Amino acid sequence: MVNSLLQRLLAGLFPDYCSLCGLRSQRDLPLCLNCERELQANTACCHRCAIPLPPAPLTGPAPAPQKVCGSCQQTPPPYQRVVAPWLYCERLAYLIQRWKFHGESRLTPLLASLWLQQVDEPGPVDLIVPIPLHWRRLWQRGFNQSELLARQLRSHSPGLAAARLDHRSTRRSRPTRAQSGMGAVQRAANLRDAFTVNRRYDNLRIAIVDDVFTTGATAAALALTLRNAGAGHIDVWCLARTPAPGA
Repeated sequence: MVNSLLQRLLAGLFPDYCSLCGLRSQRDLPLCLNCERELQANTACCHRCAIPLPPAPLTGPAPAPQKVCGSCQQTPPPYQRVVAPWLYCERLAYLIQRWKFHGESRLTPLLASLWLQQVDEPGPVDLIVPIPLHWRRLWQRGFNQSELLARQLRSHSPGLAAARLDHRSTRRSRPTRAQSGMGAVQRAANLRDAFTVNRRYDNLRIAIVDDVFTTGATAAALALTLRNAGAGHIDVWCLARTPAPGA
């Protein structure tokens, strides 16, 4: 009762405002329900890379529970699954860019909450590995957004209580160019041999955490490094998935 009264008192003194429309959010998160409903869930997607797929027809045989796109069938990625519960739409892009590039780390609980409300069973995993930043970019930005998200997901999901956050054993061994505007082939070349690890991951179940999944080049480069170090199963957890070019 005391905690409830204190929360109501704090809400009255320091109300949360929606980060999109600017109105009172009427809850403990800086996003009102009306704006949240404008976000686009990534429900019909490939199990392996989370690329949005056409919705299943209303008639005919029931769709397979785990649909896999043609690209992943032809060339399976070095990870087993991508969990990206939202589409990278304009509104979510605005929140992520403020969080990532404008130092608004206060948005971390909101973004983690959006991920968790769409993902029923995130585990089981043994380790959670945020995508590492090169030390120069980390110094410039002041934080690693993937590590912030990973910590928030772990602390607010009972299913991840036993998972360990491993943010020291992997590192980005060389600076890479910003990948916005690059195609898939350029991104892959940019990230070749960009990651190193200083331990073994024999038979461990690992979740790589990143913010946005575009071509998958970053996740694939780190996943391949972890596989070479013995990882048994690798998931990639991201906030959002960009649609296919031209979609």
